[in-house]
Amino acid sequence: MANSAETVVAASVADAVDLDPKEDDEHDSKEAVLLRYFLQEWELVKSLLDRIVAGGGVSSPTDVRKIRSIVSFLLLPHEILLLDSRIGPDLGNIWFRILNWRSIFLKCVTELRQRHHCGRKALARWRPNNMCGSEPSPLVMRILEISKDYLSSAGPMRRMAGLLLARLLTRPDMTIAFSRFTEWAHEVLLSVTEDVVDHFKLLGFVEALSSIFKVGSKKVLLSVISTTWMDCSLLMKSTTSSRSPLLRKFLVKLSQRIGLTCLPHRSQSWCYLGRSSSLGENLLLKNSGEAYGNNVGQHANCSNDTDYSDLVEDEDMDVPEVVEEILELLLSSLRDSDTVVRWSAAKGVGRITARLTSAFAEDVLSSVLELFSPGEGDGSWHGGCLALAELARRGLLLPVSLPKVVPVIVKALHYDVRRGPHSIGSHVRDAAAYVCWAFGRAYSNRDMKDTLEQLAPHLLTVACYDREVNCRRAASAAFQENVGRQGNFPHGIDIVNKADYFSLASRANSYLHVATSIAQYGDYLYSFVDELLCSKINHWDKSLRDLTAEAFSALAKYDPNYFADFVLGKLIPSTLSSDLCTRHGATLAAGELLLTLHQNGFVFPAEKQKSLSGVVPAIEKARLYRGKGGEIMRSAVSRFIQCLSLSEIPLNEKTKRTLLDTLNENLKHPNAQIQYFAVDALKNFVPAYLVTLGDKVANEIILKYLEFLDDPNVAARRGAALALGILPYEFLVRKWRSIITKLCSSCTIKHKPDDPDAEARVNAVRGLIAVCETLTSSSFDDNFNEELSSLYLFIKNEVMQTLFEALNDYAVDNRGDVGSWVREAAMDALERCMYILCKKDSIGSNRSLVTEHQLEPCHSEKLSTNFSFRLIDAKIVTDLVGGIAKQAVEKIDKIRDIAAKTLQRILYNQEYFIAFISHREILEQIIPNDPDLKWTVPTVSYPRLVQLLRISSYSRYVLSGLVISTGGLQESLSKASVTALLEYIQVSEGNRNEERSVRECMLSTDFLWILQQYQKCDRVVTPTFKTIEILFSKKVFLNMEDNTQEFYSGLLHSLSVELRASKDFAKLFAGLSILGYIASVTEPINSRALSQLLFFLAHRYPKIRKAAADQVYLVLLQNEDLVPEDKIERALEVVTEICWEGALDEAKNGRSKLYEVIGLEDSGPSHVVRRNRVPSKGDERKMKATDENESYSSLVGFSGF
Repeated sequence: MANSAETVVAASVADAVDLDPKEDDEHDSKEAVLLRYFLQEWELVKSLLDRIVAGGGVSSPTDVRKIRSIVSFLLLPHEILLLDSRIGPDLGNIWFRILNWRSIFLKCVTELRQRHHCGRKALARWRPNNMCGSEPSPLVMRILEISKDYLSSAGPMRRMAGLLLARLLTRPDMTIAFSRFTEWAHEVLLSVTEDVVDHFKLLGFVEALSSIFKVGSKKVLLSVISTTWMDCSLLMKSTTSSRSPLLRKFLVKLSQRIGLTCLPHRSQSWCYLGRSSSLGENLLLKNSGEAYGNNVGQHANCSNDTDYSDLVEDEDMDVPEVVEEILELLLSSLRDSDTVVRWSAAKGVGRITARLTSAFAEDVLSSVLELFSPGEGDGSWHGGCLALAELARRGLLLPVSLPKVVPVIVKALHYDVRRGPHSIGSHVRDAAAYVCWAFGRAYSNRDMKDTLEQLAPHLLTVACYDREVNCRRAASAAFQENVGRQGNFPHGIDIVNKADYFSLASRANSYLHVATSIAQYGDYLYSFVDELLCSKINHWDKSLRDLTAEAFSALAKYDPNYFADFVLGKLIPSTLSSDLCTRHGATLAAGELLLTLHQNGFVFPAEKQKSLSGVVPAIEKARLYRGKGGEIMRSAVSRFIQCLSLSEIPLNEKTKRTLLDTLNENLKHPNAQIQYFAVDALKNFVPAYLVTLGDKVANEIILKYLEFLDDPNVAARRGAALALGILPYEFLVRKWRSIITKLCSSCTIKHKPDDPDAEARVNAVRGLIAVCETLTSSSFDDNFNEELSSLYLFIKNEVMQTLFEALNDYAVDNRGDVGSWVREAAMDALERCMYILCKKDSIGSNRSLVTEHQLEPCHSEKLSTNFSFRLIDAKIVTDLVGGIAKQAVEKIDKIRDIAAKTLQRILYNQEYFIAFISHREILEQIIPNDPDLKWTVPTVSYPRLVQLLRISSYSRYVLSGLVISTGGLQESLSKASVTALLEYIQVSEGNRNEERSVRECMLSTDFLWILQQYQKCDRVVTPTFKTIEILFSKKVFLNMEDNTQEFYSGLLHSLSVELRASKDFAKLFAGLSILGYIASVTEPINSRALSQLLFFLAHRYPKIRKAAADQVYLVLLQNEDLVPEDKIERALEVVTEICWEGALDEAKNGRSKLYEVIGLEDSGPSHVVRRNRVPSKGDERKMKATDENESYSSLVGFSGF
């Protein structure tokens, strides 16, 4: 094996390699990592690695790592010359390994005064009589100085330096050095300052002293115990330790080791010996017939003379006073605010108690149990649990003491103290589960039988119903440990399989499935119910109260009578509790429990029905909706009313009116969640209690909700729209026309331009389609049959058109594109509305017998009551598919996904066949019936959906949505959509040039339609200009054989309208670029484009003037036909010599010069207007005439569209 120093370096290198897990296993990559970490000492590291590998020490540097691995390779004789080897200070983290190696070397019995230059053969064994009073050698002094320096370090070298000092100073030949170090440590501990460096030095010395008391012999340490303990106790009381948890931890560790030094090393006869920690030993004891715990019974009952003498000897043991003081410090540290200090103190209590007599151990246990008093904080409870676990693990907690301990642990398992808006106690419950786990490992089955019967229900309660996942898993692990080690527990294996680590990860799964599965065994049902009633129904976390209500519902099936009598008897009075959490949880739980019992066939007695029906009026009377928590109480009451309606509990007229008023108030609440709860309750309440009351009540309710639609309060409008959507057929049929008309007017923003509330429009859309579905899906009475045809025609002509308008809702407020909510609801409503028409359309009844060629548009004059007319025609279907396709190519991922999936359902619906879909076969190729297509991914959706531009019926819809993406601000989306559009234009099939020309002509016509349709709408016009600019830059539209002049003329007209008086820089820059491209083509259109460009040279914004000048300069360079050859150079000089970003007057003078050079008349804005007018008939006659076969329409017909 290679020498030790090389192994230490190998370990350092191994850790360096592990710091970068992304590197692969190739040699070159590893060497690159090593070079990065050991750049300054690379030659040394490289030579050491080569020697290690050559010597066969390790096959790879990563084979050696961490301290324990290094120690296993270093427990061999060592040489002093290695100890005195010098390593450069630049290696940094290698010093950690060097200090560790030197601490291991100091275990050897070699005399340190020998010099390394004497050679390996001159080393002698240690001779005690020659070294007791010797002065430290220079080598020792050097090690001491290095170690003292590293005691002030903030890194891991401090710990290694302390360990090195402990190994060095506790040697028998280091008496003088040890005395000097303890004196220096005494000075450091007493001279405490606020300096950060001094604080690290203080930590280093306390940690070093702790290591010294761990490895040193009692003979060496007895002389310094008094001084060290005095310094430790004083420092523990100082303000410095109160601010440093790490210092308190080291002081606690030092204190307990001082106490262990003062006590003798011996095994106490009174300790519990019931179980071995080794599974093999337990099996041997079991096979040999020895019962666990024989010694325990003897020692605890004092029934054996020998054991009794041992106990008497224990009682006569003299315990030093310093040990009592140390125990007092450790017990007080169990109350510390930091977990690390409490954990160290708990270990110290266990270690010291193991060396005390049984009487002292009993006193320690009593002191620990005092930590669990109600007045103590959560830290005391946590520290007490840790201490009990340590005592149990070490056999110091006798079975006779378990009756005193178990009640405390049960309380700790449920420890949860409210602190403001949250609670504390999860660490206490976790530690209590650890105590139960320790019990299972420490005690025999005979001693744990009664205890486990008490703890098991509480452990399972915590495992199922605790709020924190770590507590649920800890309790489950403790129960599993007890089941596995104690055995013979009813249903133990089945429960462990259900409540495992993964099933308890989800809180909802734990409450509703795991707990329900465990409760079926009966032994735990009532403990579960008690936990829900006492702790969870009034929990501060609202989500936990919601889960508790559902948990009651899940458990009720096991004992309906118990839940109906006892549980409901507790819940109903709690609905009026002064505590908000209690009354909210009780109201929710009572409603869920009521509904579940009804579904299980339980019949409530009249007295119980009366109590249930009076819950809501009592809450109203107590005015519990007011003040803090009124909102969540409204939601709970709405849910209770819904459960009451579903359970068919009889109500008197006054109670019905009270409940209806409550729901109406909740409908007008501004909280959307409360409105949804109210609507859900109203959906069940109206059919259950109000339908039988006659027309008067129905008309009153409908008129009230129609009035709400015009209420100035936006919340009232939102709630009324939803409420109308859930009313039953019997209510709607009386005033269906008024209801639908009113909802239609509430759906679109143009009817209420002063109303920016998008939520009201969303709810109106949802309510509208719900009303239509209710009216058309119910069985019709004779009176309504006469109006049935009018209803369907109204849906087609009014409702569908309203939804098409809602599909163009692009309202924006400070929340962003809120109109997308309306568009999303409109797409869903249009799909459902189309199915309504298909269901009653005679041509939609049999898909296989109908073809597109057999379908004809319907006309209103064909209407009759026998439904011989056709509700669906080609126009409405084209508007439907085109409108949704437009949404499928816009910029919002969610909207694209919803739109594409809606198109999939329309095309492949098995129940309703929608006819008149233009080019269905092509649509099905573009939009396949594949549910796994990721429409939200632009690189997936755009290459497919851009193919819809091939179909003239949908091309304008698609392009008007596509330009929003191609010309938008989102770079990734713009890149994906532009790439897809260019790939569509640049076809690679057979007749490439002809097909490309056709597609460019179609696009040019559609672009002009968009610019005309959305004139002065910057939301569409600006990205359209950007898209056209991008296409011009890719040489699209520059070589069209037909439609070129028409497209350029229309584009110039749109530019003159849109750019005039515009302040949108993005639009202006895009428009100027387009003018530059058009001015670069041939006559006659280029002159008009140049005229518009020249006008912008005197724009009020300097940046626009500069951009226009740049475009003019490029145009003059590219198009020599615009200006005579003898004037081009002069014109270029004028453009370049003027500072267009300077004063406006200078720009105007420069423009006048340019007009003069070019030969145009500077007539101001009117000149531009005259230049930008729409071409007259005379201008059209000058254009080259084309015959019929060369027209754009003939090209479209030739293409098959």
